[in-house]
Amino acid sequence: MVAGLPQSGKGSAAGVPAEAGDDFLLAEESEALVETSSEMRHMLVAPPQHAARLDKALADLVPEFSRSYLQQLLGQGLVSLNGRPVLKASTRVKAGDQLVLEMRPTLQSQAFRPEPMAIDVVYEDEHLLVVNKPAGLVVHPAPGNWSGTLLNGLLARDEKALLVPRAGIVHRLDKDTSGLMVVARNRATMDALVALIAERKVKRQYLALAHGAWTGPKIRSVDAPIGRDPRNRLRMAVVDLALHAGKTARTDVLWLAGTDQGCWVQCTLHTGRTHQIRVHMASLKHPLVGDTLYGGAPLGAMQRQALHAYRLAFVHPVTGKALEFQAQAPEDMQQALSSWGLGYNAP
Repeated sequence: MVAGLPQSGKGSAAGVPAEAGDDFLLAEESEALVETSSEMRHMLVAPPQHAARLDKALADLVPEFSRSYLQQLLGQGLVSLNGRPVLKASTRVKAGDQLVLEMRPTLQSQAFRPEPMAIDVVYEDEHLLVVNKPAGLVVHPAPGNWSGTLLNGLLARDEKALLVPRAGIVHRLDKDTSGLMVVARNRATMDALVALIAERKVKRQYLALAHGAWTGPKIRSVDAPIGRDPRNRLRMAVVDLALHAGKTARTDVLWLAGTDQGCWVQCTLHTGRTHQIRVHMASLKHPLVGDTLYGGAPLGAMQRQALHAYRLAFVHPVTGKALEFQAQAPEDMQQALSSWGLGYNAP
């Protein structure tokens, strides 16, 4: 069998289990096939498949591959029936017909490969890493970003990462969010870190620059469920759980400084929902600078959402030592602050 061909019918990359929480987004199956080496599979249609649709016959004859993948082969003209290419899944086959499949790897199956890159490692021991992710770096391969991700860099940095699901990534940051992440270096540490996150024992705090003058108390706690925006499936939104699917979410927001134009805040996560801080800040009428998806606007060099994971604290799952790390906000955020006459400060 050709290396890199899909190995299951579940639509996820080999070795990548489903993730229970919202901190990690599982990649969906690719619709494209890689132009690379292929495997030719020759088969005869058996009596049980007589008069069946071609897609059904293929699913029976090649059960180790997903129907979605086999449909991709059909769409690419990589299936022939009695020596002629066939594109229609509804074509009926007869017992004794000859089928040939040219099986090529999908982009997704080729995504989990080492790619050398510079990684800012804040802390490292034999069990885990803490890295400072720059804005613009995708954490995990997904449609539109099948290469050049943090996962690819981790695989190149340490060959042992190949033995750990998702190269040890246990939580994520959005592509355009910068800051600290913890990464496991072995399976036991990964399982322990996942448990710590589930128990809310990994403390994560962010710095954010948002539009609008701050009013009211210096500290606000936003306890509002988050789910898919029923009016725009590309966004998340605060939802009524009686009417829409979603999950509880809580963010504490601490005002640090501000002007009539906007505010500089610290956000503490108590849950890890997709786009949680961005959605909760928008719900307060303080969309993040640069976050055009949720109502923000760019400010000078700040063309992405002004969000930085500056503090990460947890008890080491192996040594039991209390660890705390901080990373200063990147230059684009500091320039945006300065343009409003605010100086950089973190609690």
